[in-house]
Amino acid sequence: MKKEIESSLNESIKLREELLSSSVDLIIQIANILVEAFKTGHSLYLVGNGGSAADAQHISGELVGRFKKNRKPLPALALTTDTSVLTAITNDFGYDMCYERQVDAFVNENDIVLGLTTSGNSVSIINAVKLANEKGAKTIAFTGKGGGSIKDHVDICLEIPSIDTARIQECHITIGHILCLIIEKEMFG
Repeated sequence: MKKEIESSLNESIKLREELLSSSVDLIIQIANILVEAFKTGHSLYLVGNGGSAADAQHISGELVGRFKKNRKPLPALALTTDTSVLTAITNDFGYDMCYERQVDAFVNENDIVLGLTTSGNSVSIINAVKLANEKGAKTIAFTGKGGGSIKDHVDICLEIPSIDTARIQECHITIGHILCLIIEKEMFG
């Protein structure tokens, strides 16, 4: 058991060290896009499936509620949370459209759509960012190694250099927390 724990922690540390050496500038770029969107009255919409849906909700919660500062809420919405909408869409149109229909309903030009997908190949997420692009929104994906096919459909793709779903999701939420910290500091001092 001890070896499993040590191995998991060492894998996580190694992956974060890789991100530190390769992705800081990209995280800054994403933070600047989000800050600018919020400052100009635009919204962030997050989508993900499974554990990535939970991460989308987590990041949204930090932005609407607070991360470290008591401050004005920011317009961030995880499109993963309304079970009536999700089940109606999936029943009537199929799962691949569960986020696309919501993007059509809510997303406006210059809003941001952030898709979290460890494989980069989740059709429901790809459909959402494709439509967001058509509507003039900015699109960002957090993926695993290689980026999957979503990388060809977003403005920015942040790839975690791993194929291990758990390690990828750990990094996604770490980056989400870093973004929340930067957004709060840039917008609220």
